[in-house]
Amino acid sequence: MLSTRSLFNEIYRNDQAYQLFCSIAAGGEDQGGWENERITALTRDPVLAPKVARHGADERKHGRIFTRLLNKRGLPKVPVPDEADYCMLLERQGIGLSHERLNSDLPLTEREIITYLVHSRVTEQRAAEQMRQLVKVFGDHPELGRAMRMISADEDDHLAYCHEELLRLASEGHGPYIRHALETSARGEIRTYRDVGLAVTSRMAGILRWPRWKLAVVTLGVHALYLYDRAFGWRRMVTLRMPEHRNALGTPAPPHAGHEVP
Repeated sequence: MLSTRSLFNEIYRNDQAYQLFCSIAAGGEDQGGWENERITALTRDPVLAPKVARHGADERKHGRIFTRLLNKRGLPKVPVPDEADYCMLLERQGIGLSHERLNSDLPLTEREIITYLVHSRVTEQRAAEQMRQLVKVFGDHPELGRAMRMISADEDDHLAYCHEELLRLASEGHGPYIRHALETSARGEIRTYRDVGLAVTSRMAGILRWPRWKLAVVTLGVHALYLYDRAFGWRRMVTLRMPEHRNALGTPAPPHAGHEVP
């Protein structure tokens, strides 16, 4: 039976597919870590800056975890194909802050901080959902389980932090811009996620030698998710609710954030 679980297990069992999967994941986490480090350096807000720094440190940690999982199999990281580079494709659509802006030395304006938080809120929604899915598949796995649970808990904290910070800024009069930015970012992310999904599906099909019917079914699933997100699912990316876990990145790091998978 073709299912999400069977597809992930098939990727895990094949060295080349697993290598590509973990390399893409590590590359995205490292990129997120760098972006948050630059934003930390450019923000004047003494309350927000430590939270952004914590976010960046978590992303770097996740990159190391995926790299370490590869090392355990004796596999090096491979370059991320351009068509599967989620962060780069988002930037090309004007979502978030550009590398050019982050490489400058000018402090970020309040609107640029909002742009960063909106980008994070939308992409962390996707990341949190993906990690929950991986926890369902590999949560009890002897090699992957602890890593998947740790990263998933962090992504939930990142999403909570974005909700809380954007609600704070909305209460200060930035609500209209935040709503507009969220809707624009969500539409762009949905397109980008579809494009990356199709690119990765095509690569995996070649590595795993899928028959045409299997590639067609998985491709249809990617398109179906895109249509659902475009019609209805985008709403989950633009709503803001005060999280149960308040000050998720401002409190001392919980045990899962302070210890990495050996």
